[in-house]
Amino acid sequence: MRVVVADDEPLLRHHIVKLITDLCDEMDVVASVGDGNSALKAIDEHQPDAVFLDIRMPGMDGLAVAKILSSRAQAGETVPQIVFITAYDAHAIEAFERGAVDYLVKPVDENRLARTCDRLLQRCQEDARAATDIVSLLESLKTAEKPSLKWIKATKGEDIHVVAVDDVVYFRAEDKYVSVYTPEDTFLIRMPLKNLMEQLDGDVFWQIHRAVIVRVSAIKKVTRDFTGRMHVLVSDPDAKLPVSRNGQALFKQM
Repeated sequence: MRVVVADDEPLLRHHIVKLITDLCDEMDVVASVGDGNSALKAIDEHQPDAVFLDIRMPGMDGLAVAKILSSRAQAGETVPQIVFITAYDAHAIEAFERGAVDYLVKPVDENRLARTCDRLLQRCQEDARAATDIVSLLESLKTAEKPSLKWIKATKGEDIHVVAVDDVVYFRAEDKYVSVYTPEDTFLIRMPLKNLMEQLDGDVFWQIHRAVIVRVSAIKKVTRDFTGRMHVLVSDPDAKLPVSRNGQALFKQM
């Protein structure tokens, strides 16, 4: 079974490719790309049986690619099965589950990916042509999408600040507060980290530890100490952040 993977985040894309390779001997990743235009080119060149599409990518995103494939299917062409890679909440997931298209939620879980691979193989054997009405699923997704957090009201001393989420490098839970770290300053908010993560864009921020959420693009490198514990290094502000056992799956075999 030939597979194309499209995700604009190199670390996650590499993670998914490695997991597919390790979990399923019957799948061959023929292309790994970072945007929608490249995904379409790879699909035309390799004629894959399945494509893993990140919903949010620069330029042509996964939704636009899916619409093009849907139009091709309606015109009688054979198109690959689609697995969406998403950070949307449970309402959006329900929209996917009403159809035949599968989904993976970031950060991608190994067991969940294994079930997805089994489902793709079974469907490929039953019917080589994807007959799902992708457009209707996308319309359901649009109504279910939950906007991500853009601004945070935070304190420093006696002052209240409005901090743009785009400026945040990482969040760290400390006692009853969560510290908000930006390149210029540090602020405090009173909100459980779990509730905060539910409002953030999962394509942009990863929860790598029960007390730490980090901007993916701010990760400079990942290290492992002599005990096997993993840490993420970010710069501006410089910090060494712990990675939990669950969080290590994000960086497995990288």
